[in-house]
Amino acid sequence: MKPVEIARDIYWVGAIDWNVRDFHGYSTGRGSTYNAFLIMDEKITLVDTVKAPFADELMERIACVVDPKRIDCVVSNHTEMDHSGSLPRVLHYIGEDKPVYCSRMGKKNLAAHFGDRFNLQAVENGGSLSLGKRSLSFVETRMIHWPDSMFSYCPEERILFSSDGFGQHYASNERFDDQADMNQVMTEAEKYYANILLLYSDLIAKLLANVGEMNLALDMICPDHGILWRKDPGRIVNAYAQWTQQKPGDSAVVVFDTMWHSTEKMARAIVDGLGEAGVRARLMNLRTDHRSDVMTAVMGAGAVLVGSPTLNNGLFPTVADFLAYMKGLKPRNKIGAAFGSYGWSGESVKLVHGALAGMGFAMEEPGVKAQYVPGDDALKACRDLGLSVGRKVREAAAVANSGS
Repeated sequence: MKPVEIARDIYWVGAIDWNVRDFHGYSTGRGSTYNAFLIMDEKITLVDTVKAPFADELMERIACVVDPKRIDCVVSNHTEMDHSGSLPRVLHYIGEDKPVYCSRMGKKNLAAHFGDRFNLQAVENGGSLSLGKRSLSFVETRMIHWPDSMFSYCPEERILFSSDGFGQHYASNERFDDQADMNQVMTEAEKYYANILLLYSDLIAKLLANVGEMNLALDMICPDHGILWRKDPGRIVNAYAQWTQQKPGDSAVVVFDTMWHSTEKMARAIVDGLGEAGVRARLMNLRTDHRSDVMTAVMGAGAVLVGSPTLNNGLFPTVADFLAYMKGLKPRNKIGAAFGSYGWSGESVKLVHGALAGMGFAMEEPGVKAQYVPGDDALKACRDLGLSVGRKVREAAAVANSGS
């Protein structure tokens, strides 16, 4: 694929990873894109690089525009290896003395990754770099989602190079939002936020407020993954503003695993109860639904009900894995409940309850457990649990939507 001119003399020269299906334990069913940008000016500038295996693809696209040796400098918005992995290859070719502009933490992190052989130049938050006709201004975005992260803004073109902000793991031969299937794009953007950025929601809210105060004019947002936002940059900004609030939704997620279908029967009865309460419920089996897809559903839900059989006096492994994963992402404003089956010891429900309570969920006491195969009484208790949680979900969603 040839480079794409996204504005006059500014080119997308990144790489498309059609085959990646796992990104740090997060499923990437639609692949990913590592975006990099070449600015042709008096000072020819490369903004970000790509994952190391795609270095040749990057260099070939650059060569379609200019001899790579003529690049004067590199801007590294984020030092994670999917964006800096090919930096040594680039610098080896263009000259290791060429400056690499990065945040203060970026300088530290790049040195930790690659040693001290590069000409790393730390920029100040709010500082700028003249490229000739254009300039780049730098905005620190610490912990969104690494300590080194920053945005680079070109005021003359009103383009924001937003690093991992506003991106999606989405492989496509379309480069822009007005070309792509936006239902797919927004689904992947939501999944990206839920699985990578959710725990930084407070910081992102502050960043959005600061950017608003700076009154940056945005004709285009260029993240390091996925499509570029040129038709409607406000769409993704508004989505982030909504996602940062983590308002309780009017749906519930029932997530479980099962050994001999007893916990599954309980889960289905809970879903029936939620339906009786008028609440949309999503039943997700951890044996078939990836934890990152479950987490995406959790982000927009008002309640999370987790079921586990007891195995070796503890949790079923997939449930333990999911609870640890969800805990790290720190979802807020959720109602929680536990349920599960057991043979003789029955610790799982207590363990699930404790894990959800430890995450700050408003717990439905005490949960439901059934020995071996749930009978009529146990299944009624499950339906009642779903009904009770469903009513509370509707109440919480109504309060959230009223603005109180």
